[in-house]
Amino acid sequence: MSDTLGCNPLAETGRSKLQNQRAVLNQQILRAVRMRAGAENLLRYVATNNNKVREQVLLELSFVNSDLQILKEELEGLNISVEVYQNTEETFSIPLVPLGLKETKEVDFTLPLKDFILEHYSEDGSEYEDEIADLMDLRQACRTPSRDEAGIEMLISYFLQLGYIENRFFPPTRHMGILFTWYDSFTGVPVCQQNLLLEKASILFNTGALYTQIGTRCNRQTQAGLENAVDAFQKAAGVLSYLKETFTHTPSYDMSPAMLSVLVKMMLAQAQECVFEQIGLPGIRNEFFTLVKMTQEVAKVGEVYMLVNTAMNQEPVKENIPYSWSKLAQIKSDHYKALAHYFIATILCDHELQSGDDEDQQEKALSQLYDYMPEGLMILTVLKDKVQRKQLGKAHLRKAIVYHEEALRVCGLCKKLRNIDVLQEVLTAAHKRSLLKYAQQETEDDFLSLIQAPDILPKTEHKIETIAPHFSKVKVKDFFHRLGPLTVFSAKQRWTAPRTIRIHHEAGELGFSLKGGSPVQIYCLDPVCSASMGLKEGDYIVSVGGVDCKWHGVNEVLEKFKSVGEQPIEIEVISCQDTAASMHSKSATYSVGMQKTYSLICLAMEEDKIDQTKKVPLKLPFLSWGTKNRQKAASTLCLTSAVAGSSQIKKKLSPFTLLNTESSLY
Repeated sequence: MSDTLGCNPLAETGRSKLQNQRAVLNQQILRAVRMRAGAENLLRYVATNNNKVREQVLLELSFVNSDLQILKEELEGLNISVEVYQNTEETFSIPLVPLGLKETKEVDFTLPLKDFILEHYSEDGSEYEDEIADLMDLRQACRTPSRDEAGIEMLISYFLQLGYIENRFFPPTRHMGILFTWYDSFTGVPVCQQNLLLEKASILFNTGALYTQIGTRCNRQTQAGLENAVDAFQKAAGVLSYLKETFTHTPSYDMSPAMLSVLVKMMLAQAQECVFEQIGLPGIRNEFFTLVKMTQEVAKVGEVYMLVNTAMNQEPVKENIPYSWSKLAQIKSDHYKALAHYFIATILCDHELQSGDDEDQQEKALSQLYDYMPEGLMILTVLKDKVQRKQLGKAHLRKAIVYHEEALRVCGLCKKLRNIDVLQEVLTAAHKRSLLKYAQQETEDDFLSLIQAPDILPKTEHKIETIAPHFSKVKVKDFFHRLGPLTVFSAKQRWTAPRTIRIHHEAGELGFSLKGGSPVQIYCLDPVCSASMGLKEGDYIVSVGGVDCKWHGVNEVLEKFKSVGEQPIEIEVISCQDTAASMHSKSATYSVGMQKTYSLICLAMEEDKIDQTKKVPLKLPFLSWGTKNRQKAASTLCLTSAVAGSSQIKKKLSPFTLLNTESSLY
């Protein structure tokens, strides 16, 4: 399967080179974090009374922290390497930002699944080697998905397959011994868990990330390309939103609710930006009502990017979001606000009210652009008075120039952004256009003009919303279909080993009745009939005459009995074991009996709990690049336990968790 799925991991494409660099950086960050952990432990337990050793350890810590900061900046450089993901056609558009795929380590399912099949299902695990190989091939291919719908479908297929795997092989009462490791997309720090939900959440994140890469790859010089880009970013936002709502206790900063909320906003803003480009693609006519529409549309783009920039600068996201992303959102906000003021200035300077124009329609259209007017001005008066019209138009041009200059200033201050040539070209061209427009206006009355241009009301006729993932469109078959119907043969239900019963017909009577779907169940046993000796009420028939019949219905099983006539026939049956033993109930809010999290941050928190009474020097948290205290830095990672007697939160049954309604989150 690996020969046909995914991209060639050795292919020297720009995107694969970036992912390879990301993998190398992840390993370097892991080594640096381990060194810092060792130095911190040495400082805590050994160097408390020896000043010389203490000074050496502190010096080593400063070097390690410097290395981590450098590595973080290199990782940020990969996250802003947007040129690699853009369409290869010549374009004059501001680049869009994609998400990089989360990296992971290889996982070997072979021994744990084969052992579980033997222990739990009483079957020979070696007979399922092909199915296990298919599962591992699919996972391996998901590490390098193709940047198209086939790649999306493959990731979703694996996500859905994990639903089957979870219910087949992951009982709620113990670990399977399979360790999943995924690296944070922004910090590069690994998170390791024996919880399959980490795997499912990470695959969802990569699905959303792949949608963003598809969106940035679209040709934004064509209507079809822009439509596809809008659709891709909306779907990316939908997947990330679903991830945020479904997995609420993720031990990884890139999948924390706060970070996902920001990423959803960013993807919707990029979709809104593509909508504006789509409207203006045929060209913007210098016509009154066309310019009014374009003014509001571009003001909407500026508004959504302003909200994105605000969200990126809030705690706890601010510490881990790439600095260049925040600055790019600020630049785009200023740039598109400047365009809005330029468009309305063009309306006022180039379109004087003519005798044949509809005053009422123009007044109504222009009034929709403002929440208020400068003191002493009225819309109709401005339309009719040439002087007031020019003054207000020039006020808008001055404001446009201020926004353009601010965008260029911020771009020049960010090392990563000023190296993106097309960004500099777009900002500079827009700035020069506004300056030229302003220079064309009469200047003799400038010293008398005290009008401040009012803010423009944003409005769009194309509402951008998230598109929820449609998992049902991807058809997958349970790799371990041969184990039997999942409603019966799951990790939650325990069964006896199959018992062989030899059935002798007595005057055509079996001594029991059959009911149910697949597999069929025995009921109404005749206690005096010797033909049914050894059977129990409620037994399931899994084999008749050596033929597996776990998927057979009542009629098919009866036909097999009839086919042997009066001859004795051997059947295999299983009995349900007592499953009433208490299990910890789990939900998105409470997490009693939660599986151990082996992420570095959680290990650090455990150490803190053990040594609460000791005074130790302040130190940097593993996942925080700033100087905040450990408890605050780990606030999104704290996994609270339920108080005894807490009411259980009911969750709706999801087709993607199959039988597992206890969607516990890390």
